Amino acid sequence: MKKVLTSVTVSAVAAMMIAGAASANEYKVGILQLVDDASLNQIEAAIEAELDAISAEGEDTFVYEGNVYNGQADATTMNQMTSQMIADEVDVIIPIATPAAQIVQAATEDNQIPVVFSAVSDPVGAGLAESMEAPGANITGTSDALNTNAMLDLMFIANPDVDYVGLLYSQSEDASTKAIADAKAYLDEKGIKYIEKTGTNNTEVSQAADALVAEGVDAIFTPSDNTIMTAELAIYEKFLDAKIAHYGGADSFALNGAFCGYGVDYTNLGTATADLAVEVLRGADPAETPILTFDNGIATVNTESAEALGLDYSGFDEVCTGVVETVTAEEFE
Repeated sequence: MKKVLTSVTVSAVAAMMIAGAASANEYKVGILQLVDDASLNQIEAAIEAELDAISAEGEDTFVYEGNVYNGQADATTMNQMTSQMIADEVDVIIPIATPAAQIVQAATEDNQIPVVFSAVSDPVGAGLAESMEAPGANITGTSDALNTNAMLDLMFIANPDVDYVGLLYSQSEDASTKAIADAKAYLDEKGIKYIEKTGTNNTEVSQAADALVAEGVDAIFTPSDNTIMTAELAIYEKFLDAKIAHYGGADSFALNGAFCGYGVDYTNLGTATADLAVEVLRGADPAETPILTFDNGIATVNTESAEALGLDYSGFDEVCTGVVETVTAEEFE
């Protein structure tokens, strides 16, 4: 639904145009974030900042106040929040992360409100799109697809003696399915032993972490998994005490204590998501608008954890687009 502003006088419009502040259309934007974690918070903040910046240009206004929701990983809550956005007649919904996107997609099948998702690792595998080039419905978005092989290469650069790897993830997240399959294939090819441990909530993740420590793995791989990310601050010290390096598929893993996070720049991803939503609101057909993917060669290293583990990551520069250093904190500054 597009709202055309008609309640100003001709002279007032002329004055605004002279001042460069005319706004032809106002659009209501709904945002549904899966859960509160550092990476998704980065995305959401970047979406708001970019919508504000585009609104300030004066051509159109994009209003999201009152329609920004965080479902805290609860499907019932996210369904209620989506229903509220639909009742509020938003013009587009931006769900952040795969489970949120799946809920919004199901809720908009009949009303065909445009959906522009963010941070969906495998849109086709998750059933959100027919293809990356042409999603085929009222939905498009941005993907944080992980180059699993490149990430696992880092594991062996930092420690060539790794011969037993733990795979820590949530079976409830479609975003982890392909990455874990890719990791198994990579490790099988190298003849590296591995073990899988999973959890669907913080308690189960903590138990899985304890099991990996008891198993004596040399390193742990986690894809772009929001369930594990949410628990990272509670488990990273277990791994450091056991001298086990944890590699996660997002920079926020490193921020929250893991040795290394690898993946996309989530601020850039959020900005691109907002830009794509604006394109859709201005007339682009989501069904024919390609899903955006990004160079994911940025390694984020927690220098405190690196020191505790005694690992040298200087070789990362040779294979990564960039290497960023961080220390343990709850949120990015």
